[in-house]
Amino acid sequence: METQSLSPSPSSVKQDRPFPWAGRMAALALACLVQGPSAFAQTQEPWRLADALQVPDWLKIEGVTRARYETLDGQFRSSGKGGDQVLGFRNLVLVEADSGPIAAGFELQDARSYLDDSGTPLTTSIVDPLDVLQAYVRFDLDGALGSKTASLKLGRQTLAIGSQRVLERVDMANVIFAYTGAYWRSTNQRGDELHLVAVSPLGRLPNDPASLRENELSGDEEEWGRRLLGAHYRRADVLGEIFPDLWAEVFLYDLEERDTNTVATPNRHYLQPGFRLYRAPKAGRLDLDIEASSRSGTRRQTTGAADLRNLAVDASMLYAHLGHTFDHPWRPRVQLDYYFASGDQDPTDANYEQFERLFGGRRSDLGHTGIHGPLTTANIDAPGGRIELRPSDRLDFRLAYKAASLAEPRDAWVSAGVQDRSGASGDFIGHFYEARMRFWLQPRSLELEIGASAILNGEFAKTAPNASRQGNTTFGYVQLMQLF
Repeated sequence: METQSLSPSPSSVKQDRPFPWAGRMAALALACLVQGPSAFAQTQEPWRLADALQVPDWLKIEGVTRARYETLDGQFRSSGKGGDQVLGFRNLVLVEADSGPIAAGFELQDARSYLDDSGTPLTTSIVDPLDVLQAYVRFDLDGALGSKTASLKLGRQTLAIGSQRVLERVDMANVIFAYTGAYWRSTNQRGDELHLVAVSPLGRLPNDPASLRENELSGDEEEWGRRLLGAHYRRADVLGEIFPDLWAEVFLYDLEERDTNTVATPNRHYLQPGFRLYRAPKAGRLDLDIEASSRSGTRRQTTGAADLRNLAVDASMLYAHLGHTFDHPWRPRVQLDYYFASGDQDPTDANYEQFERLFGGRRSDLGHTGIHGPLTTANIDAPGGRIELRPSDRLDFRLAYKAASLAEPRDAWVSAGVQDRSGASGDFIGHFYEARMRFWLQPRSLELEIGASAILNGEFAKTAPNASRQGNTTFGYVQLMQLF
């Protein structure tokens, strides 16, 4: 992940329409698959910057550089028209000095976009030019408080706990979230994990459309008026021989917000308890993932200074899947899944029942994001399924489907900004299809990823008052990622 820009000048390549992409993707995928076994059959160890620099064992240097071209046709967002495209680059480099009991780390992130135009839905999840992602000190405290292993990490850092539906170090999004504060992680003799967090999220800057479009530099800043506290306990093999390898988790998170001179918030005060049961996929057996949580507390409808009415919050989510991996060389796996996130039954009353997305992930459960991302963890009712194949350690495929409806027809299709407050447009958003292929051109070094999605619009997406009426949506991307 180099920090210099790898892309052409934006002024010379902006386009109003996406390039034809289906044929190019197919040709590139076919070439890699056909030539891969011969052209990329090197068995040598992957190149690493730390090895080239011959750094001492106590110093770690590693990075990733990634380039992805995305294109979308048939905009589903309420204000969108026609097609769109973006060429995104994300470069990361981490340096960590580890003396044993104390380690100090520093990670840079450089996320930029090109080929976009005035209609591209650029956000701080796509653009965050050169900035400090992590700057931390970690204390290894093995044996403390009866633990087997333990560590305390202080400073700016990324977080990923359990399923990452609450706290995630994002993958597909071009920009990774970060927080500043304290993170305790410990394990006991049987492998159970305890995670404790007390952090404030970073505000990513710049955050205005014009600055994002020009990839302007502006350092991220801590939002000290927002505080997240959490306790997350994971128990290994909770049922023993009765049902081996089943993890059980319980967690409690608390979000407190107040306005500052520079950051306006909805003044959210949330308490979120939850639990999870998880069994990892393995050949010849059933796997599962069941997670549920609720939110209570208060918030205001908007971030406006004149909005002083506190709404009573009562929201919930449920995710569940059952899968089975067959004992076959290609490791085929089938999965049935369901995602529910509550919506606001009456947007005009004094209650707030939408389970809004905060800091957690959605790509693993709800499909491709980037300039696409039609589904999010708010006001959805979405059964579905997927098929996965792994012909080799270098190649895997995934096909997924969801039939997505609104949990509450008077609330919004949040990602699209489409809403019918009367509820007369029904609740069925549409059929969502997704495909992905990943192939290591050079094992543990250079990976090619190709993906595509399609939305076949349902009644709500076609008839809601502010629906885009651009027809069905297609999306595709090609990505190359280099580890070094």
